[in-house]
Amino acid sequence: MVRDILFLLKKNFQDGPGQPYFCPDCATITGLLSYFPKLRHTLDIRFADFPAPRHEIVGLIGKDQQNCPVLILGKAPPLDAIVFLTGQTDGRYYISGAAAIAKYWSHIHGVSRPH
Repeated sequence: MVRDILFLLKKNFQDGPGQPYFCPDCATITGLLSYFPKLRHTLDIRFADFPAPRHEIVGLIGKDQQNCPVLILGKAPPLDAIVFLTGQTDGRYYISGAAAIAKYWSHIHGVSRPH
């Protein structure tokens, strides 16, 4: 089984002086994974450092698509799920942003949808 790859930013990253940060969209996805743990079994979850370039993501979908969270699909989506895609690069389909990923998971895996 080919798994989808989910990239999240590592927590407690620095972006200038002061206290560290976390990514609110990545925290939303982390919360969804705690609500619906069955999703974890369909994913290869990877954590990226905050500073760009994020080489592992760039190597898969290009330097212009480094935002997190991003879900890189392991295979082409069903035709009725194409509407959820953010883009395609070199035959890889991906979905960026917590809301879009949540809607896709709801459609594909039958978990609750965001309100």
